Amino acid sequence: MRLTSGAFATCCVVIEVIGVAIFIRGFFPAPVRSSARPEHGVETPAPEPLAGASSNWTMLPSPLFNKVVIVLIDALRDDFVFGSKGVKYMPYTTYLVEKGASHCFVAEAKPPTVTMPRIKALMTGSLPGFVDVIRNLNSPVLLEDNVIRQAKAAGKRMIFYGDETWLKLFPKHFVEYDGTTSFFVSDYIEVDNNVTRHLDKVLKRGDWDVLILHYLGLDHIGHISGPNSPLIGHKLSEMDNILMKIHTSLLSKERETLSPSLLVVCGDHGMSETGSHGASSTEEVSTPLILISSAFERKPGDIRHPKHVQQTDLAATLAIGLGLPIPKDSVGSLLFPVIEGKSMREQLRILHLNTLQLSKLLQENVLSYEKDPGFEQFKMAERLHGNWVKLHLEENHSDILLGLGTKVLRQYLGALKTLSLSLSTQVAHYDIYSMAVGTVMVLEVLTLFLLSTPHVLCRKAELDVPLLSPVFSLLFYLIFLVLSAIHVLVCTSSESSCYLCSLPWLAAGGVMVLVSALLCAILSALIRMVIDGTLLKKRASHPSSGWSEVDLLLLLGTVGHVLSLGASSFVEEEHQTWYFLVNTLCLALSQETCRSYFVGDDCEPQHCFHMEKGCVDIRGCNLQDSTNYNTPEPGRTGKGVSLSEAQGSCKWWTVLASPWLVLICCRLLRSLNQTGVQGAHRPDLSHWLTSSDHKVQLSGLAALSLIMIFILVQKGCSPVSKAALAMGLLGVFCYRAATGIVLFPWQLDSKVISKGIIEARFVYVFVLGILFTGIKDLLKAQVIATDFKTKTIGLWEIHSGLVLLAALILRPHNLPVLAFSLLIQTIMTKFIWKPLRHDATEITVMHYWFGQAFFYFQGNSNNIATIDISAGFVGLDTYMEVPATLLTVFGTYVGPVLWASHLVHFLSSEASNGSALSRACFCYALIGSVPVATYIVLVTSLRYHLFIWSVFSPKLLYEGMHLLVTAALCAVFTATDHTRHTRT
Repeated sequence: MRLTSGAFATCCVVIEVIGVAIFIRGFFPAPVRSSARPEHGVETPAPEPLAGASSNWTMLPSPLFNKVVIVLIDALRDDFVFGSKGVKYMPYTTYLVEKGASHCFVAEAKPPTVTMPRIKALMTGSLPGFVDVIRNLNSPVLLEDNVIRQAKAAGKRMIFYGDETWLKLFPKHFVEYDGTTSFFVSDYIEVDNNVTRHLDKVLKRGDWDVLILHYLGLDHIGHISGPNSPLIGHKLSEMDNILMKIHTSLLSKERETLSPSLLVVCGDHGMSETGSHGASSTEEVSTPLILISSAFERKPGDIRHPKHVQQTDLAATLAIGLGLPIPKDSVGSLLFPVIEGKSMREQLRILHLNTLQLSKLLQENVLSYEKDPGFEQFKMAERLHGNWVKLHLEENHSDILLGLGTKVLRQYLGALKTLSLSLSTQVAHYDIYSMAVGTVMVLEVLTLFLLSTPHVLCRKAELDVPLLSPVFSLLFYLIFLVLSAIHVLVCTSSESSCYLCSLPWLAAGGVMVLVSALLCAILSALIRMVIDGTLLKKRASHPSSGWSEVDLLLLLGTVGHVLSLGASSFVEEEHQTWYFLVNTLCLALSQETCRSYFVGDDCEPQHCFHMEKGCVDIRGCNLQDSTNYNTPEPGRTGKGVSLSEAQGSCKWWTVLASPWLVLICCRLLRSLNQTGVQGAHRPDLSHWLTSSDHKVQLSGLAALSLIMIFILVQKGCSPVSKAALAMGLLGVFCYRAATGIVLFPWQLDSKVISKGIIEARFVYVFVLGILFTGIKDLLKAQVIATDFKTKTIGLWEIHSGLVLLAALILRPHNLPVLAFSLLIQTIMTKFIWKPLRHDATEITVMHYWFGQAFFYFQGNSNNIATIDISAGFVGLDTYMEVPATLLTVFGTYVGPVLWASHLVHFLSSEASNGSALSRACFCYALIGSVPVATYIVLVTSLRYHLFIWSVFSPKLLYEGMHLLVTAALCAVFTATDHTRHTRT
């Protein structure tokens, strides 16, 4: 089966995406779980430890509170309540914390710090898996034992208002509810008003036991404008008034019922300095937890500082407070101050139940549980507890009983802390079989890529994939039968659940077919290399072939980046690697440019410099000149430009200065956004620009960037597309002005702030119009074989449409990133790639490097918290999953996508080399596959590393998504190349 190298690469990358998906599914395991499932029924509570007596407490403790109200404020950071913002904007809450009947804590949320996993942690007490980051977009039903399920089983009437994620996790659990979508981040007003409008009616009623309110506005403000936005203070004041209303209503009800209620104020996660969340920074994992009840005693002058606890501790505390069994999968410990007012026997009874539940969970998940220090402490505490009960039943009220009770109490608390820590750090079981199958698929694809590289370097760039050969058909069936037998053996003998074993046999068989086919192709390629070894050597030995400095840099830089992925520090600071590589590339190109001028006669044919007749001026270059390789004039092939020829040209120094200009642009962009981990807290231009005091400067910079974008893009467009581009860029500025981020010149202050939906949709119309025009020109070029210029214009208009879309969804302070990206593309095209005649492979690698560098220039990192999800909701008035996901992905990978789009246009406009685009597709797929294949091997070997969940796992998700984006780009490469072959 004969394929072009581009089509072959696209097929391989698609298969690699499947392999990575299988690996990720097996790599992210479920945390420790109890073998007793909720559907097995309610277990009889364990009796109180007793030595030598027949009477026992065998019932659950009575509820501590009559009603419980949980107010969850999304993205509520601890310093928003306990810091200066709390004192200024939340006076009532601050009063309750400092002087009221309350207990306050700083609850640590484990990564991933996104909403759905945090709700699971709060209600189950367990640690959700990292793969829940993906499930957060579409929450499944929660099947684990949890407080909500226990409350429903006990006949509690529960009411919920807020984030609809709760309704997906707990369907049919609430007697009354009203859900609001959590993903429309442009709304921070109605999303909270929809919750508050029910309060007056519900608080007057007494027909409920648990009321849950989930407010989303604070989180949305953070995503839109960050934690230092003036909107934060207004939202905190609004939340303080709501808490005052709820608390005063509960107090009035308590006077009637004479039974205490509990008000819980908490956050699901914090907020980073950029306003996002998902990672493990201090600002993201530190959340306030305030328990307010008249049952708590507060002595005058008693000053309490917030203690640090785990977020998982709330589930056990709520269960005890409502008189429910503690969830079986909970790894949290009871917040002891809640039961300090109870009698000694009740305190010991509650602590025994909590410690017994943790010890059972430890026994089911750790083989050597008897040697665990926490389990030993528990057994000791249980024996002492039995002795204390015996003395208590004998009505011994001496000091011995009091001293023994205090000792048992301390022993239980120590056991709780140790057991909870042991379970929290317990490494879960990996799905090794799924990981192995995914790794094999990815490595097979990479091996096939490497074996096919010599063939792709040939001029035709075509590959003969011998999958249909009768000889290899027999081998294929043999391999398939062996793999199927192994699959059956693993699935029938494995005690733990495997993802591949849970798939239908048809799907699992398809995976085995892919693995078998890839292995056959690899064996075929190896045999062919042995048979045709001499021919390959002849093809490879091109006259005057050699490695230039740029070639060596591109090769060694790519290999060095791949090797750096094995160190956690290099993963956290990967942007530094790409900045270094891009800067070094500029220096190498500067050296090559100087040599092409001053030592022109000695340069190599493929890299010698060719000057156009006339003036070399970046302002005067048109699109077609900036993208075509020029055919050398007769008699000048293989000759460089001498110094005298260069001096005779107009502004020859601009060519020599072009690498240095690119270097200066990259240095300016580094100062715009601090990223990574070590330097993320340092001040940068983006923080200065986004502060409310510098809105005028931000407005001017945004306007200047949009003008610069128009100047750089419009020259290759048709007149209609030019007008659409101008109107679209004007609409971008109007959209940002409507949302209050920038100001019009005649607007001194943003008095009217809206969602900007009309303005954004106005821009979308022009984006779609430009893209439609470009696609129409491509189809026209496919029909008219001689119309080469139409195809070139069509590709540039598609590129222009993507640029306009990027300008719309990027935040205003990142518009200079887009403008500099276009400027660097223009400089490199006019003065580097075209005159120095770089090979398509070299140009592809350079585009890939710059695309990766611009990924970090816009403030991204290998940290989930830097994903700007607000980009997915520009112009939407309601949550639509597919458009929001696509826009968010494009907004995150706008750098690699735009540089790949430019690469397609640049190579397609070269008429002298029909295989350039196909070879570029192969090269792009190869350099995207090598890091992924290497990284999954690294994370497999480092799966017990200390930073596996905080550093390596987020990077794995980024690599998987980047590979998916690469597959989509390769498909575009192949489709564009197909139009070319059809035309030819």
